Amino acid sequence: MKKARLLIIIGVIFVLGLIVFFPGRKAARTHVNYITAVDDHPLSCTSCHVYTSENKWVSKMVNEDYYSPFNMAVSNDGSRLYVVAQDMDELMVVDTKNYKVLNHINVGIHPHSVILSKASKIAYVSNQWSDNVSVIDLVSSKIIDTLKTGNGPAGLALSSNEQFLYAVNVFGSDLSVINLSTKEEIKRLTTGSNPTGTALSPDGKVLYVTSRRANMAPYGEPLISDLTIINDSTKTVAKYLGIESAYMMENIAFTPSGDLAITALIRPKNLITSIQVERGWMMNHGIAIIEQEGEGRVVQLLLDEPNAYYSDPFDIVITPDGKKAFVSSSGTDYISVISIDSVRTIMAESSPKMLKSFSNNLGISSRFVLKRISTGSNPKGLTLSPDGKRLYVAEQLEDKIAVINTESLETIGSIDLDGPQRITVARQGRRLFNNAGHTFQNQYACYTCHPDNHEDGLVYNMEGKNMGRNVTNTQSLREIGGTAPFKWNGKNQSVYKQDGMRFSAILTRTEPFNYDDLDALVAYITTGIKHPPNLMYNPDGKLTESQKRGKEIYDRSVDNFGMDIPENNRCITCHPPPLYTDLQMSDVSTLSDTDDPILFDTPHLHNIFSSAPYLHDGRAETLEEIWTVYGEDDKHGHVNDLTKMQLNDLIDYLKSLRSPVYDDGKLEVQQGSFIK
Repeated sequence: MKKARLLIIIGVIFVLGLIVFFPGRKAARTHVNYITAVDDHPLSCTSCHVYTSENKWVSKMVNEDYYSPFNMAVSNDGSRLYVVAQDMDELMVVDTKNYKVLNHINVGIHPHSVILSKASKIAYVSNQWSDNVSVIDLVSSKIIDTLKTGNGPAGLALSSNEQFLYAVNVFGSDLSVINLSTKEEIKRLTTGSNPTGTALSPDGKVLYVTSRRANMAPYGEPLISDLTIINDSTKTVAKYLGIESAYMMENIAFTPSGDLAITALIRPKNLITSIQVERGWMMNHGIAIIEQEGEGRVVQLLLDEPNAYYSDPFDIVITPDGKKAFVSSSGTDYISVISIDSVRTIMAESSPKMLKSFSNNLGISSRFVLKRISTGSNPKGLTLSPDGKRLYVAEQLEDKIAVINTESLETIGSIDLDGPQRITVARQGRRLFNNAGHTFQNQYACYTCHPDNHEDGLVYNMEGKNMGRNVTNTQSLREIGGTAPFKWNGKNQSVYKQDGMRFSAILTRTEPFNYDDLDALVAYITTGIKHPPNLMYNPDGKLTESQKRGKEIYDRSVDNFGMDIPENNRCITCHPPPLYTDLQMSDVSTLSDTDDPILFDTPHLHNIFSSAPYLHDGRAETLEEIWTVYGEDDKHGHVNDLTKMQLNDLIDYLKSLRSPVYDDGKLEVQQGSFIK
């Protein structure tokens, strides 16, 4: 009897298994095919439901806490290296003789740069997501002060007399001048857009500030990005020097004699159809040399070669003898070694016309690049030992510091920061995101158009055959995991399709990612990219009076004349919280004459203040222009009944919108670190 019952139970389980397996497998196959847009991606629940999980326990299980070294400084005697560990909110103290980590000093959120006083007794660390600078006594390894800055401090410099600290503010596009005696900000100077790097000239007279974004201009106009020149003695802007056809100027360095300043840059070809990537016409990478004397010429030279590109140049340092410069190419894992004497020769022997042509000459690098030195994943900040004989390279996604002999130009060591040895799926995805190895001739990485996982402020011609049609404004990748579909036209139902078949066919012109790599890239994009806290317009979740009035306008259903606003023309209908998108396609009457007739995917509005220009083709330079210039027909939200003050209130409210992770308890800012 028991045996018969057991057989019946086994039979029932078997039949149920068959019922579940065959229809269930078919349903799973259909589901995976839809998500991935291919029919042979392996069936794996873990790819979508484990590695991309937002559950904090699952996330903790599948991920690791990495240090991610970003920028560095070295002590006067060369014995100590101070490393900004960006993902752990630390300043690490490293023994350069024994290659050992000696100490971890907790600083603010998402630290960016570190500089030392001339005596190497004090360190200053900019905390980009805390809007302050940590002042550290290096003898006691303790924070002795916290200095308030503008929004998003990055590059730092001390005035020639060390009485003032300069802090470059990325999100505010300005420069904080801080009196170190009173510990107060005395001035805030306007810089170029999205600045990150700065350097004081050897004679202490001028401070240069780089910018990553180009100045606002209509599509079709040449790019111009500003170098801001500050007079150190008067603490005023002396000049905005426009660098033509270039952007993403991350850092800058002076020759010891002070006659040249050199910055790394990218020369985008966004006005040419993206399909021309096959002809080397998508991105170029190089340097700009700015003469400090004579005619004050600005000369651009490419680091690229005819069949090899060196994408996303980040940092540059120059040896004390002024003979060599080193540039980190974070998108290709190389250091380019530059002969300064060769650069001087090129500038001395070439006519103005020839010098101008060199900015697009893929062969010119053979005349001044001495060597390419391979590094670990994603080389970022560089620093030289005081005698100039050692170059230290922050390998951000390797959790190591490479040590290079600047005379033999060979790697002689590696400092392991003791980060996790396991490379998680999301970490591998981040490596792929920041590496150009999957694009034609290594021309660009995902990071190139999405610096800091955001967007570059440019408009691109994505049309395959018709020049100038269907131009598109780059969209941010921050916290897009739950906001499908993707692209302005909503044609991609998932990140899998966006970065899989479409990415290879339209953008990279190479073979698509293999499925393991695609899983990793999707995991990183959907879970590893967060918005910075909106400290400029909504630091604590409490709305100002203007923002409260703006919210009432945003939520309203009746206009100023008592008339009902159609439901589909209310702000909150298409942009409801918490994502501030309804995930639907809409007609908001913003098509141009060069657009094909399409509907637009509704974008989310988190941190919208940082995403200018606006609209699908970047026509609107400000949020106001969306309605005052391009929304007069009242089809992109009912706003034409508003007074100027009411529109100001609405804009104030839109600028206050921030990531929901700061509102629902999942993630909060507390004492200089993220508490999850």
